[in-house]
Amino acid sequence: MNIRVVVTACSAAVIGLAISFSTPALAQDAKACGKQWSEMTKDQKKGLKKKDFIADCVAKAAPADTTKQTKKEKAAKTTPAPVTTPAPVTTGSPTGKPGRQAMIARERACGKEWRENKAAGKIPAGQKWPQYWSECDKRMKAQGM
Repeated sequence: MNIRVVVTACSAAVIGLAISFSTPALAQDAKACGKQWSEMTKDQKKGLKKKDFIADCVAKAAPADTTKQTKKEKAAKTTPAPVTTPAPVTTGSPTGKPGRQAMIARERACGKEWRENKAAGKIPAGQKWPQYWSECDKRMKAQGM
């Protein structure tokens, strides 16, 4: 039991020494970078975040082989940028299989009828769009649309 306590205490001391030797330079750089941030004008700070500015400043001030990277910086270097594709435009002609295209055409035609009939007051009291769409869809299919 005593050996565990001694080993744990020695390990903690070694880790504490390692941290104390590595952080003063980084802390000093961070303080200097914080002063630079304070001295900057609003126009110079525009679009920047203090955290990002200080991280960049410390990285530039520290030697290249001992720079510490944040998780975001590591991920940015190792992960390729995601490929973005534009969202499909739904205002044009319907796309997809022919059955889907016909359904979309019927839905648009029934929607137009719904708006016209509603504005004219021809919709029965209490009827909602789902009921109207069901009836209109059946009627349009019977007409061959």
